[in-house]
Amino acid sequence: MGSKTEKMLAQAFEYTEDGNYSDALKLYDLALQEEPENSSILIDKGVTLQNLGKLKLAIKQYDKALEISPTNLDALLNKGAVLHSQEKYLEAIDCYDLALKIDKKCAMALAYKGLSMGEMGELQDAIKLFKKALSIDKHYDLASISKDTAQELLKSINEKKSRIQ
Repeated sequence: MGSKTEKMLAQAFEYTEDGNYSDALKLYDLALQEEPENSSILIDKGVTLQNLGKLKLAIKQYDKALEISPTNLDALLNKGAVLHSQEKYLEAIDCYDLALKIDKKCAMALAYKGLSMGEMGELQDAIKLFKKALSIDKHYDLASISKDTAQELLKSINEKKSRIQ
């Protein structure tokens, strides 16, 4: 990567940190003119589009990155997160499963998959995934909070069932 591109990317990062996504996108486009096959730039552009709520465009960036680098965990996890936010849980889980084939100890993929499973009402499976993520990274807040939430939800469902019977 040339120093010109590096400077553009550093500036784009600053813009995204400040919430100035439109200027960041301009810089990512310029950087991609220099390096159209750079999957990291594609992913960063995708994240920026995601932050703007342009989810279909974000997925296109992640797909381009995956064409270049099919085993890119960031692209898979980000694409899964967009699909999850669109309530396309099965498609999101497909992304997380691909990520887990690449790295079976990817705590984020396990936790994200757990979130999608939980949204589909598969609370016991979700809890197992959160516990597995925590066994890999015991300080992973998302997995810890989600596990506790899923367990509370499951407990309240079971209590309602027992009151009905």
